[in-house]
Amino acid sequence: MNRRTFWQHGLMVLALFSLTGCSYNSFTGQQEAIKSSWSEVENQLQRRNDLIPNLVSTVKGFAAQEKAILDRIAASREKLAGAKTPSETIDAANEQSSALARLLVVVENYPQLKSNENFMRLMDELSGTENRIAVARGRYNEKVQAYNALRRRFPSNITAKIFGFDEWKYFEAPASAREVPKVDFSPK
Repeated sequence: MNRRTFWQHGLMVLALFSLTGCSYNSFTGQQEAIKSSWSEVENQLQRRNDLIPNLVSTVKGFAAQEKAILDRIAASREKLAGAKTPSETIDAANEQSSALARLLVVVENYPQLKSNENFMRLMDELSGTENRIAVARGRYNEKVQAYNALRRRFPSNITAKIFGFDEWKYFEAPASAREVPKVDFSPK
């Protein structure tokens, strides 16, 4: 190899590195943005895992308490309607008075029966949480798209190949996400 060819090859290698070297920092910056975005997805998933079971338990607790009171009132009313003797009528009336007194205590403490409010809060939280997760996933996919596009463009594709900047995968929902989720309020 003569001296001139050596310098030509050297200049080509230098030009190649100067063209690709500037995208190295872009790749590292975008990888960090992807990692940060993915952390937000995980953060929102953890929020859902922490929040929703507690809200469901709260709703179940209030619904069970209110259901018990209302069932007791309905049963005492039925008993009163079916009473045949004065003694049965007195007993049924006393049961109904007791049930109504309990209901009044609940109503005084909670001007509205809370189940409806708790169900509405649960629905709001479910909706809000799922929206937050969707936004976080969308932001993650935007970062992945920008990175993968840079990875495929010339001359940064050379930097990607030389330094091993592999393609990132998009967030894709699992097949089970196509099924309608079930929320169960039955007592366990």
